[in-house]
Amino acid sequence: MGRLNALLTPSMEDYLEKIYELIHEKGYARVSDIANSLAVQPSSVTKMLQKLDENEYVSYEKYRGIVLTARGHKMGRLMKERHAMLADFLRMLGVQEDTLQKDVEGIEHHVSPATLEALQSLVLFLQSHPDVLSSFLAYRERSSEQPSP
Repeated sequence: MGRLNALLTPSMEDYLEKIYELIHEKGYARVSDIANSLAVQPSSVTKMLQKLDENEYVSYEKYRGIVLTARGHKMGRLMKERHAMLADFLRMLGVQEDTLQKDVEGIEHHVSPATLEALQSLVLFLQSHPDVLSSFLAYRERSSEQPSP
């Protein structure tokens, strides 16, 4: 998940992930779609699009639409993959869906690339060794049933 995002703030990452997601779902991303999805004002979206354009992550012209550059597409895909991996990891641990997305949002911008790589390896390991995951979940269940000291 590399050094490509060195210039990106967590907010910029969220916008790129959302733009990437919208383009793949609908074929396009509009200011109003982004504003609704991220629960922000359209004027905030416009300001962020200008920053992303200056940093060559999107090509944005007012009233014309938003196009991800190759760099923006790569970062959007990486942000989406990172989000999905963290969600998979928390699901494996048995975190409830109502808590999961909030926790992913809290984790994804504050974990180092090295830690993300380690978590990705762990997710892949657990996916390929369901017996280990089952043992962990059984352990977790047993330990939650134990009375606290």
